[in-house]
Amino acid sequence: METQEQIRRSIEDARHLYQKLILLVGESGSGKTEILKKISSEFAAPMINVNLEISSRLLDVPVEKRASTLSRMFSSLLKDAGDDMVLLDNTEILFDKSLQQNPLSLLQNNAKNRVVIAAWNGVIENGRLMYARPEHHEFRAYPIEETGITIDLNTSPDE
Repeated sequence: METQEQIRRSIEDARHLYQKLILLVGESGSGKTEILKKISSEFAAPMINVNLEISSRLLDVPVEKRASTLSRMFSSLLKDAGDDMVLLDNTEILFDKSLQQNPLSLLQNNAKNRVVIAAWNGVIENGRLMYARPEHHEFRAYPIEETGITIDLNTSPDE
């Protein structure tokens, strides 16, 4: 199935779930940003560059308070988008070890009142959703059954 059609169906499916999270999983250069731009245009949904927005908001927060502030700040960012669907690109800041967050939980908790489609820089391997590689200091891995709807951009539609 074509990726755009798979996303359209996933959006409809997500609207009926408790956690309305869709993860676009792909390594750097897999086309996540372009796909998000197309979805944004087709559905007139806001697209947020998470790295840019969060890092600029954190500038005014003392370093020792950033970890405790991030969850509330992220929720506010999505709420300010004011839509029933929001697209998140460049989410790498959520994985920053100094911010002490569980990125998947943060995304899931903010996908209860709206469909959230988020870029996830990583792969799905051996039944696990991974961010980065095991040797990377920000590496994270989650059982795929805990992640909700995932669209793997690392595989071709024919696989």
